Amino acid sequence: MEPVERHAHAPDARFDGGDLDCGGGLLLLIRRHIDPLNAGGLLEILSTDSTVEVELPAWCRLTGNALVSWTRDGTRRSFLISKGPYVERAPAPVESGVEERAPVAVTVPESLPSPASAPEIPPLSVMGVGSWPRPRWMLQAMHDHLEGRLGEADFHTTADDAVRLCLDAQARAGVDVVTDGEQRRDSYASFAGGRLDNCQLIPLDDLAAMVDHAEAFERELRALDVPAAEVRHPVAYGRLGRSRPLAVHELDFARAVAERPVKVALPGPYLLTRTMWLDCLTDRPYETREELAGDVVRVLREELHHLLAADAAIVQLDEPVLTEVVFGSAHRTRSFMCGALSERLEAGPELDFAVELLNAATAGLPEERLGLHVCRGNWTRDESLALAGDYRPLLDALGRVDAGVLFLELCTERAGEAEVLRAIPDRKRIGAGVVNPKVDAVEPVEDIRRRIARAVDLFGRERVLLTPDCGFATFADNPVASARVAEAKLRAMVDARDAFRTG
Repeated sequence: MEPVERHAHAPDARFDGGDLDCGGGLLLLIRRHIDPLNAGGLLEILSTDSTVEVELPAWCRLTGNALVSWTRDGTRRSFLISKGPYVERAPAPVESGVEERAPVAVTVPESLPSPASAPEIPPLSVMGVGSWPRPRWMLQAMHDHLEGRLGEADFHTTADDAVRLCLDAQARAGVDVVTDGEQRRDSYASFAGGRLDNCQLIPLDDLAAMVDHAEAFERELRALDVPAAEVRHPVAYGRLGRSRPLAVHELDFARAVAERPVKVALPGPYLLTRTMWLDCLTDRPYETREELAGDVVRVLREELHHLLAADAAIVQLDEPVLTEVVFGSAHRTRSFMCGALSERLEAGPELDFAVELLNAATAGLPEERLGLHVCRGNWTRDESLALAGDYRPLLDALGRVDAGVLFLELCTERAGEAEVLRAIPDRKRIGAGVVNPKVDAVEPVEDIRRRIARAVDLFGRERVLLTPDCGFATFADNPVASARVAEAKLRAMVDARDAFRTG
């Protein structure tokens, strides 16, 4: 498209991107300004970087947006793009003035609170892993909120209703420990990027215009069960900070409503570091992955202190990508694993790095209230695409992590022979997966009872807690089970546990 003398239409929003290129932060600003617009809304982008003339039209084609027109005056360029396909409108004068970019202020927290007391979790307690299917109206509210069309207060009012439904379902099933179902989160991990300072959630397909090898990147995204445009990825554009909680507000509401102890899940520090360290980006706010990891550990440590001070019964750190480290195909250089896009590295050093980060985040906190969840990916219902292999390569790392509960996927055949887990130190409790959330059929109570008996034989009655293999809706737009099936599976777990106790 050739430049025009002036745009024929007035924009609905505009900003000045200065000399940023598409790989150096401009796309983050575009996403921030275009998301709140309605379909067909017009965004004007000012730029002095010459490469944007080529990269911005390519981004528009990739994401389904439309370049309406552009102008050039010396080194100053103005681009008018439509959110989605362009809808013809009457010409109008362009307003003057542009919105200046302003850095996000990072606040430094005061001294961290100490853990408060919490109810003891008895052996053979039944609980979910974390996520729960969202109602359709909750999904709509989530997208409206992410794209700036629904304010914070209205979003949380809607989410409160979804959490009540989730808690009611768990109560009907008879579980001993509840979660809020992660109803406020777009996914189990990426949500953190929307709440941390200097971090932004952008659709995965946006990243294709920001990486070195776009074609290979796009091929990887086609493996997703849900369109890449609907999966958002956290990208840091400055130093991370925690000026608002990640999940304490979720815990506060759940505790006010639920009559049972509450478990909260957080993405682990290794997962967040792997997710946010995009070595393929042409411009990054951190020089090294270790530098980023230091800030990830700091913000998670702050959150852990506040959650335990607010009476979280268990805080579970999710690190499913650990299985990708040991089971991922050796010939692949990059992978998509539960939302973590990153370069594949050697297993030994990576496991050491993960243990170091986990123990730094949890140092000095009560191990009995800290959990680590490890699975093989919950981003597709196709079991043949998920990773397989027993826990043997992870045993050393699992033994060294300062978490008192290990929530492990044990029901699916992909988990391999559970006998190898006898090597886990006796001081650790085992959250044993005894139902498969990816299978619609509710497992017979007798089958679940036998799995419980096997777990007790392996670990001892006092060490066993009972869970599904993974969450029921790791990604909000791509649940692996319905709410009806999820409740029925938890009810079957409770019935099987009771049968085991009386048998």
